[in-house]
Amino acid sequence: MGVVRMKDQGDEFVSVRRGQGAGEPSEITVNCPDKIGLGCDFARILLEVGLTVVRGDLSTDGRWCFVVLWVVPRSTSIYGEVNWKLLKQRLAAVCPSPHGVLLPPEPVPDKPQLFLLQVSAVDRTGLLNLVTQKLWELELTIHKVKVSTSPEGKAVNLLLISDKRGIQSLEKERGELICEKVRLSLGGGTEVKLTLAGPEYGGLDCAPYLPPSVSKDLFDEGFGNMTLKLPELDNYVSPVHTFMHLECANRKGLFYDCMRTLKDNNIQVAFGRITTQEKGLCDVNLFILKDGKKIEEPLKQDTLRETLLRELTNPLRLSVVTRGPDTELLVAAPIEACGRGRPRVLFDVTYALMDKPFGICIFKADIGRHVVEKRAWEVYRFLLIEKPDLNLTDPKIRKEIIKNVKKILMG
Repeated sequence: MGVVRMKDQGDEFVSVRRGQGAGEPSEITVNCPDKIGLGCDFARILLEVGLTVVRGDLSTDGRWCFVVLWVVPRSTSIYGEVNWKLLKQRLAAVCPSPHGVLLPPEPVPDKPQLFLLQVSAVDRTGLLNLVTQKLWELELTIHKVKVSTSPEGKAVNLLLISDKRGIQSLEKERGELICEKVRLSLGGGTEVKLTLAGPEYGGLDCAPYLPPSVSKDLFDEGFGNMTLKLPELDNYVSPVHTFMHLECANRKGLFYDCMRTLKDNNIQVAFGRITTQEKGLCDVNLFILKDGKKIEEPLKQDTLRETLLRELTNPLRLSVVTRGPDTELLVAAPIEACGRGRPRVLFDVTYALMDKPFGICIFKADIGRHVVEKRAWEVYRFLLIEKPDLNLTDPKIRKEIIKNVKKILMG
């Protein structure tokens, strides 16, 4: 397959070399100006398109960075074939301009312009998953969702969305294209309407209140069942950097969770290497700085170790609970310090529910932003429809649902 040669946006910074055969990693090279958190931006995009990092080299002099990542598709049966052209464009889009030191930076809005997409369609298993996938293909981000089902079997989806491309106002043609694509993907009888979202929808602000029952069901501080040695921090390996080493089983989103945690704590990676051993054990070695200095205070070191341990072993919270006569699936994902939610959670959860052996329909769904113990979370709530052949009150069935959802979310 060779090198993907595209003379469009990104040739200056990003190159992609496809793997030559089944199982051979593809190589992504990025050579661009640096900024704190750029590694997190790259990792986020790779997670979105369904790629897992199996090896990587990162280096920077503080002004310019060089990154090489070897990646493999996580599951084409779930995410489809990788859109390499779009991947390259997305990676190039987050690279800082090389002219930033000469020209004033373009103003960046604090928050994206939000739009309300209303979709009304015949209810069926996997409907919300179809909508989610189509919006992702159209480069739209879903921030909040409210789904309800009428007695007549009509599902009404209200989705608060923004354009991934940073566009603050949708041109008429773009809006019509979105509505038409969604309508065609869902079939006849589907009604789609796109408007600007008013203040009554709450924007991206976190709600100050989360029902105590939901908080109790979700937010225990366990470390999950992932094997991870306590991250090591060493100030003797380098005269100017703190050396960080961690070793754990590789999984979907591991690179993202690591880089997200460092970015949220204002930590810059100067040099780094990621390797995956034969049994799937991932070895991460990074030379890091915080505020341009080594991390020498014992308290700050302990805090970083504990934070990494928590974020890498148990970044998500899941629970299946009883709500009156109904069964509810709860999923919570952390929000980045910059306000972005975790990629693809809604797609992964809805896929896991509709997948075999469950085939579960969603009667009602809600995504909201909440602050729990001074931390921002996206909380997903799904009211599930009972099936004659699936007793959702059975503890074993609930355990299997959590296991399957977590498997799709984290691989």
